[in-house]
Amino acid sequence: MKRAWIGLMLMLVMFFVYCQKESVPPLIPMEDFFRNPTKTSFKLSPNGEYVAFLQPWESRLNVYVQKIGDEKAVRITSAKNRDIAGFAWANNERVIYVQDKDGDENFKLYAVNIDGSNPAVLTPYEKVRVGIVDDLRDDPEHMIIQMNKRDPRVFDAYRINIVTGEMEMIAQNPGNISQWITDWDGRIRVAVTTDGVNTSILYRENEKSPFKTVITTSFKETMQPLFFSFDDPKVVYALSNIGRDKEALVRFDLEEGKETEVVYQHPEVDLSGVMYSRKRRVVLGVSYITDRRHYTFFDEQREKLQKELEKRLRGYEVAVVDFNRDEDKCLVRTYSDKTRGAYYLYDLNTKKLTKLSDVSPWLKEEYMADMKPISFKSRDGLTIHGYLTLPKGVRPKNLPVVVNPHGGPWARDVWGFNPEVQFLANRGYAVLQINFRGSTGYGKKFWQLGFKQWGKKMQDDITDGVNWLIEQGIADPERIAIYGGSYGGYATLAGLAFTPDLYACGVDYVGVSNLFTFLNTIPPYWKPYLDMFHEMVGDPKRDSLLLAEASPVLHADKIKAPLFIAQGANDPRVNKAESDQMVEALRKRGVDVEYMVKYNEGHGFRNEENRFDFYRAMEKFLAKHIGGRVWDYKGEEGE
Repeated sequence: MKRAWIGLMLMLVMFFVYCQKESVPPLIPMEDFFRNPTKTSFKLSPNGEYVAFLQPWESRLNVYVQKIGDEKAVRITSAKNRDIAGFAWANNERVIYVQDKDGDENFKLYAVNIDGSNPAVLTPYEKVRVGIVDDLRDDPEHMIIQMNKRDPRVFDAYRINIVTGEMEMIAQNPGNISQWITDWDGRIRVAVTTDGVNTSILYRENEKSPFKTVITTSFKETMQPLFFSFDDPKVVYALSNIGRDKEALVRFDLEEGKETEVVYQHPEVDLSGVMYSRKRRVVLGVSYITDRRHYTFFDEQREKLQKELEKRLRGYEVAVVDFNRDEDKCLVRTYSDKTRGAYYLYDLNTKKLTKLSDVSPWLKEEYMADMKPISFKSRDGLTIHGYLTLPKGVRPKNLPVVVNPHGGPWARDVWGFNPEVQFLANRGYAVLQINFRGSTGYGKKFWQLGFKQWGKKMQDDITDGVNWLIEQGIADPERIAIYGGSYGGYATLAGLAFTPDLYACGVDYVGVSNLFTFLNTIPPYWKPYLDMFHEMVGDPKRDSLLLAEASPVLHADKIKAPLFIAQGANDPRVNKAESDQMVEALRKRGVDVEYMVKYNEGHGFRNEENRFDFYRAMEKFLAKHIGGRVWDYKGEEGE
């Protein structure tokens, strides 16, 4: 009797645990997914005595500096209109940062001391975009930047004083250089050129010598120099797929103009990152993404560090994101598909691991959903990879679905925490992400299969993924929505126009609607790539029929599903006219279309309050048309 009672109790406990595991999580406020993090983007000072990071102030991300060991940080910027877009240590006493105006992507360069004193606008020019070429870590007063100040189409290289802003041009762009590359002494010795369809690598032995062309390839092949070798001043490490399908790490002799060694290649995917130690002058390893990010190490010391950190931070992906100059301290970031994770400081000498901050501690992992890698066959037999996130605690049958094609399109979805995906899963939607043909990371052939396939085979892959989900019994065929940004916005419009019976509604976020007008309104600094765009997307003259067939606005008469469009007025990539013309065409026909324009935004909404407006409207829109859970914004949680 006693044994039977114990068995019954165990069964009840197991049932309780099972129910707890499978229970539907509470409805989480939308703002929790999309508000600014507590602290993020930590970076170590060169001497390892300070950390700098971004933290909200007046609802904008600003730069803070904190001495390691102190409890209080000092805010050194006062941005109120827009988040600081990025920052870096210029030296141990000074930080540089970049910021644009209302999303126009014309970034200016600023500098400020670590106590907030001596702020300066280093590049005060209007309608000019700045970028960092080399921080010149051995020269604490200068760095090398690039600007399109002289000609908006191309970027010249300048040496700039980070205190006074004084600068001199050190390399003038003849009109075709797309990248400047320095050696370990901060000298520009490599340049990459493009004529739109062909790419050349130029090399010079020193800054007084003229550049000479080393190798020329079609843009369809990659030979991307990364950094100079530590043991030979005429050799660079590069990512290359010349003579192979996948991008591999190679050593390339600039004088001989040839690849001399394949350091590492993966049989299934391109490499995504290369690690090196500047202090020890060795290449440490590579990273690549299959189902998720993986590493292969060439250096025993770095591999040992990774294993030690993973042992102490079990259950999370662990990434070393920064070292100080002596490489005896490092910053560590953890994450998973269910959390943005945290930042840690690790002392390699004492083995002390100190937690600096959670990124978004208000999001509880137990309420988040699993992101699972999936694959299926396209209608023409191609293996397509992606990710499926199912709402937690719900039987995976006949679910409302949000198909979420990625932007780019020359990019890919990866495994990890995605606030949009988790937000949608919390509302009860299955979320399908598809790395359709044309996505990067899967090799040269897979990428090229997407050329001139906007709205055609690229879209077919998305359609095939939706049909696969229906065949699995997971998707309710009457409750499928499509949502995406940039190219994903285009895919949304294409899905509604070219497969009008497949989707119950769509959300287009800064998406292309007309391939003719899109190609005519690209930023001036993209003009050198226009011929490449014509090969990859289509030429408005030679391929006018193709572009007309693939432009959703020209097929607006086929769209019948409700549509929500969001657009930044200052978007330099996808002009506001892309959204305007689609809205006009649909409203003329009486199609239900909601339109949100933010006049202080560009290609995507950076300001927190604008993100809130967008996702609040999207939540209500999706609930109305495919029936997910929705928050009662009058103050009560609802279903």
